[in-house]
Amino acid sequence: MAMNFRKRKSREDPEINLIPFIDVLLVILIFLMVTTTYSKFTALQITLPTADAEKAMDRPFEINVGVDPQGRYAVNNTQISAHEPAELAGELRAAAEGKGESAKDPVIIINADATATHQSVINVLEAARLAGFDKVTFAAQTSSKK
Repeated sequence: MAMNFRKRKSREDPEINLIPFIDVLLVILIFLMVTTTYSKFTALQITLPTADAEKAMDRPFEINVGVDPQGRYAVNNTQISAHEPAELAGELRAAAEGKGESAKDPVIIINADATATHQSVINVLEAARLAGFDKVTFAAQTSSKK
């Protein structure tokens, strides 16, 4: 019996095929790019309020409510001590009393400072609702870019 001591063919070193690996990575990358949401709130730079609108010629009865940055209120240029919506509603009703037929449905104009708190403005909106006045608008300065 003869033993076969022939040299075997040397095997080639195994290679990793990178093409399918790169394809899978690109699909994952595209999936992540499509499904990612970016936070827009951190980069917002808001400068309010400005508006460009013509003033109405036919003016209904108006009640002007001023809100300053500290949260103090003024109704028709008279500072009031009220801070709660119920108290503000009473002040709005008092401002509308005795003004004739047009005072039954006045327009509440909110003149809020640009740096006034959101809660201060919401209190005026709630007071107008409690007083039964549904016409509310905001005053804004006209922008100087023309």
